[in-house]
Amino acid sequence: MSQKFLKSDRLRVLVNGIHAKSGGGVTYLRNILPLLADDSELEIHLFIHRDQFELFGVLDERIRIHLLNFSSGFFYNLFWEQFALPILAKIMTVDVTVSPANYGPLAAPAQIIMLRNSLAVAGKETRPIKRLYWGGLTLMTALSLLTCRRAIAVSEYARKALTFGLGNRFQKKVTVVHHGVGEQFKADSSIERQNYLLAVSDIYVQKNLHTLVRALAEVRRKFPDVILKIAGKAIDQGYLYEIQQVLDQAKLTDAVEFLGEKNASELLTLYQECKLFVFPSTVETFGNPLVEAMACGAPIVSSNTAAMPEVLGEAGQYFDPLNVRDMAEQIISLLEDDEARVELSKRAFQRAHLFSRQATANRTVDVIKSVVPERYAQIIHNQTQTSS
Repeated sequence: MSQKFLKSDRLRVLVNGIHAKSGGGVTYLRNILPLLADDSELEIHLFIHRDQFELFGVLDERIRIHLLNFSSGFFYNLFWEQFALPILAKIMTVDVTVSPANYGPLAAPAQIIMLRNSLAVAGKETRPIKRLYWGGLTLMTALSLLTCRRAIAVSEYARKALTFGLGNRFQKKVTVVHHGVGEQFKADSSIERQNYLLAVSDIYVQKNLHTLVRALAEVRRKFPDVILKIAGKAIDQGYLYEIQQVLDQAKLTDAVEFLGEKNASELLTLYQECKLFVFPSTVETFGNPLVEAMACGAPIVSSNTAAMPEVLGEAGQYFDPLNVRDMAEQIISLLEDDEARVELSKRAFQRAHLFSRQATANRTVDVIKSVVPERYAQIIHNQTQTSS
């Protein structure tokens, strides 16, 4: 056996990153892993597919990256994760397996899963292949919740929604750990806000962008010069086509800009310059763009469903995401009221301080150490003996 696979004097943590292929999943791992590596009692191993390497870029040298090479596709991923990964984990004498997705390898040692993908989307899908996907995700989430040692939920909403009504026994497995916001997102009062609405999300059906476009048509009757900028990757091409059809019907093709995926620096400028940040999603277990916008002091108008009120609190104004008129009226009311926007900006900036990446990392480390108390106690004992 290779020297690197000998029993470690630290907790050997396998991070199963094969589900992180876009958006929040990649961002979460890129930012949390260096903070986990700061803990001298953890040894971090990241497993990703070769195709994901460019998404992650240069990572902290303390993180040991394992590039996997198997055929791409849902079923290949599933087979590798459920059969090959547990074998590799055993060979590596892994102590804890962290799968930052709804499900992971059922037979992996001391698994921790992360409840972050809402399953309510399945009820909104009409396309058969998509319904099959969400059905599979629901089944794997339930099995992983039953077999894992612990689970982390990104919000109280996620904890309640994704434990399938299984009662306190299973909810006690779940610790709520909110995501944190990066320090690069900050307010700048010297920047003048421009005449545009901003939405930040990858393009999926649950992001509800078609309803926002319909609301924009009503907003422009009163504010004909306002435009909408949408920053995010077009993951669901079918849904993008639906949005474009709505734009054509409403004659709004010149009023909406699809910016594509943007990096943190580009997002910072957008958050700092937008007149209003609009978050129309119908289903969200957390909503990273909300805390980013708050940290930048953007006035926010948001859906009143799912985890949004939990995250945003009194730092935003709310609308019914399924009601075009209500969405339009709330946007119009804020465009008309300079003082209200200034007040929301102040509240947003203050509330953003509740969401720290360091606090997220600290609570995650606590969960990791809690799943193998005997092994962790042995490591502490060995370190004490060595230093004495």
